[in-house]
Amino acid sequence: MTENAIPLSDPDITMAEIDAVTAVLKAPRLSNGPAVAEFETEFAAYVGRKHAVAVSSGTLGMMLCLRAYDIGPGHEVIVSPYSWHQIAQAVALSGAAPVFADIDYWSGTLSPDKVEAKISAQTKAIVAGNTNGHPASWNALRALAERHAVLLIEDSTEAIGSRYQGKRVGGFGDCAIFDFSQPGALVCGEGGIVVTDDAQIASTLRYHRARRLDERFSVSITTRLPYQAAMSDISATLALAQLRRIDAILAQRKQIELYYFDYVKSFEGIKDPYIAPEVDEVHWFLYLVHLGTRFTRSSRDAIIDDLHVELVEAAAYCQPQHLQRFYLDRGHRKGECPVTEKVADRILALPFHGHLTEEQIGFIVQTAKDASVNVGAGSAIYL
Repeated sequence: MTENAIPLSDPDITMAEIDAVTAVLKAPRLSNGPAVAEFETEFAAYVGRKHAVAVSSGTLGMMLCLRAYDIGPGHEVIVSPYSWHQIAQAVALSGAAPVFADIDYWSGTLSPDKVEAKISAQTKAIVAGNTNGHPASWNALRALAERHAVLLIEDSTEAIGSRYQGKRVGGFGDCAIFDFSQPGALVCGEGGIVVTDDAQIASTLRYHRARRLDERFSVSITTRLPYQAAMSDISATLALAQLRRIDAILAQRKQIELYYFDYVKSFEGIKDPYIAPEVDEVHWFLYLVHLGTRFTRSSRDAIIDDLHVELVEAAAYCQPQHLQRFYLDRGHRKGECPVTEKVADRILALPFHGHLTEEQIGFIVQTAKDASVNVGAGSAIYL
């Protein structure tokens, strides 16, 4: 994308972040410093959990979580095939087998009924995501996990600030994983965090994350090898500055969402963005448009190409994970998750960040509408 392009994401960085990072760059410690612990304390309080362990990415956070619960080779972990963030990679990297369960058509989150059908004697955990910021069906998933005595892990790598029955996302799994890379609302370059209420699990996560400075000469620490997955003080400082402004960041993104909705109404068959009845509040990860049934995957891709010609960065939200080469080579096939496949072929991610203007949004929507006509699909489009 060129300088005049409209990017898909653009972090909300102010002088507060710049000043904070400048200060830590002048400090004597960039690694293993005090900023990580400070960020962990404030983030745990924000999501309402007792403990938080900052890591270098959401994927490594998931790997550490699985290792803390002794999940690995010979075990199965149920995951969603429908997401942008490749959280299922961590399951495969841990040695466990990802088992893909299909999603609810409307919310895009894991369907509890589809999950239950996939549970076997080898199942050790369910990883349910707050997909695109929309909370999963946590009451049903918790009941399911307890009924089958399996771990419930919350993938919040696409969510921050959304609420389900009075609680913020991050407060529903036995542990929850967040990621702070683009295009999320809270961005620190690269980084993630695991939150939990279990003190022993938090201690084990820290043990597996990295050696502490006071352990560098210990011979006993290597009875289990750490991943060297710590977050730097630079990233933690940036993340902390963003966290302290998160309400303002989310409010600006909510205004952009409202602009989009006003302009997208010009399309035929517009529907309100779906929010499940039990959900209190959704802060979207990306602005997603679901194309009507007359569209195909190729016509969706043609719309993306037309937007790129006009210097608007757009993308297919999801390439179903079970249809990616790594999983195809391990026996997964088309038709395994039909709802995911149907939705993924016709979903379009448009630029979504706080720096967009109303004029730019009008241009983006009109360009997408013109492109839908150009591909011969008319204007049948809905959110």
